[in-house]
Amino acid sequence: MTTEGYILYRSGFKHQLAEDYKINGLIKPESNIETEFIDLDIYGLLTIREGYAWDGPSGPVIDTDENLRGSLVHDARYQLMRMDLLDLKIHRKAADQEFQKICKEDGVSSFRTFIWYRGLRRFGKFAADPKNKKVILRAPLEIEIDNFKSNVVST
Repeated sequence: MTTEGYILYRSGFKHQLAEDYKINGLIKPESNIETEFIDLDIYGLLTIREGYAWDGPSGPVIDTDENLRGSLVHDARYQLMRMDLLDLKIHRKAADQEFQKICKEDGVSSFRTFIWYRGLRRFGKFAADPKNKKVILRAPLEIEIDNFKSNVVST
């Protein structure tokens, strides 16, 4: 789809992957999953493609070199759950465990990764729930009132 005079976008992203990233993980779907930016095969190989955008760690956690790789993989897996391509009830815990494991590998202390993991387990479900899929926004917002265009009301 092509638009003129406005853009469609999703907000909430801070980082964008500069090249493809692949990692073998705990989550192995029953059949291969292929999306525009994320693939996950039946053997657990997760491929996140160049251009993928994510928001880094959530909550009170600040972005550091030691937690960005974990947050990338975690956000991609949660996105597959939001898209209803992975079952939230089956795969969420493994995604949270994988975030903890990757952060430890990248230099985050065991204590800190445990606290982050507990936070994900307690508060992260909404972020993986298909009901909370990122909405598409439009800019500029436009409505016509008595032959006068206004950019103050959403579509």
